[in-house]
Amino acid sequence: MTVNRVGLVVHGGRAEAVAAAREVRAWCDAHGVGCADIDVWREGARHSAREELDSAGDPDLIVTLGGDGTFLRGARLAAENDALVLGVDLGRVGFLTEVPAPAVRAALDAVREGRIHVENRMLLTLRASCRLKVPPQMEALLSHGRGPLLPPPPVRTECEAGADWGVALDVTALNDVVLEKLSRDRQVSVGVYLAGRLLASYSADALLVATPTGSTAYSFAAGGPVVSPRAEGLVFTPVAPHMVFNRSVVAAPDEPIALRVLQRSGRAAVSVDGQLRGVLGPGDWIGVYAAPRRLKAVRLGPMDFYGRLRERMNLTDAPAALADGQAAPLWPVTSPPPGDLAHLALPPAPGDPARPS
Repeated sequence: MTVNRVGLVVHGGRAEAVAAAREVRAWCDAHGVGCADIDVWREGARHSAREELDSAGDPDLIVTLGGDGTFLRGARLAAENDALVLGVDLGRVGFLTEVPAPAVRAALDAVREGRIHVENRMLLTLRASCRLKVPPQMEALLSHGRGPLLPPPPVRTECEAGADWGVALDVTALNDVVLEKLSRDRQVSVGVYLAGRLLASYSADALLVATPTGSTAYSFAAGGPVVSPRAEGLVFTPVAPHMVFNRSVVAAPDEPIALRVLQRSGRAAVSVDGQLRGVLGPGDWIGVYAAPRRLKAVRLGPMDFYGRLRERMNLTDAPAALADGQAAPLWPVTSPPPGDLAHLALPPAPGDPARPS
């Protein structure tokens, strides 16, 4: 697989990330591959994904060095450019990153030689009743100690616009889109619509729409379900709703989820993958739906999502179940699966080159 230019997204606050970045640059020099740091705060300002990519020379591989937050920044860039993204794991509870730092050169070799899997991850995008922007006084308050905010999302000019259907925003989310209250002492009141039909009007601290990838992030912390990242669907989860029905709802991938701020509600903030992107007032709305493109994430082999879930969440077995000792494998997987199971996602048999080491 030809790699012409690498874009680096580095967590500069971690010495191990800075050291791993040197390894990536050395690999690029050795193979005649261009390399540039991107997603940096040039001259004290943040820039759009398109501007950052153009400044970096239009890379076809984005390498992130950090945890899941760093990966999300890289994913925003990769999705804009339809580029591959490779996450180097330097985080603590990450589900998105792929390879440990010591293996970064071997991972780059695998990409260059085509010994990889490309995993397509669902992304979300938005239409809104108005352009999203953050009031200047709020931006000044929130940026204190955190660096400047991202610029307002531009409008997708190739999409039709109309008063009834709102404006299509050029923004994508790998994890989630969140509508949350601005005032500590006042919940936000929101009408929630699935596939154009009113589900219910909520009074809550926040309401979020997550991808299957994002089901293990904010949605999980709010009591939402864990969904396989290979699945397709939108997960709606209310956060601390003041009502009896507090369950998540999983919608089909072609069913949009819309959130309308009600007339007597206070203002609400819109965050995309943890980044504040705008503020809505009463009567404003956002419609969240599956983006037409997918994130192309590099995998060096099959991802053991459920093993990672058990490990990262420190899942423990019930005390009563421990009387039986450690649970044996459901299938020992010492031979190829029978024909009626051959189409299923199962651990590979010993000696299979796809078997993770």
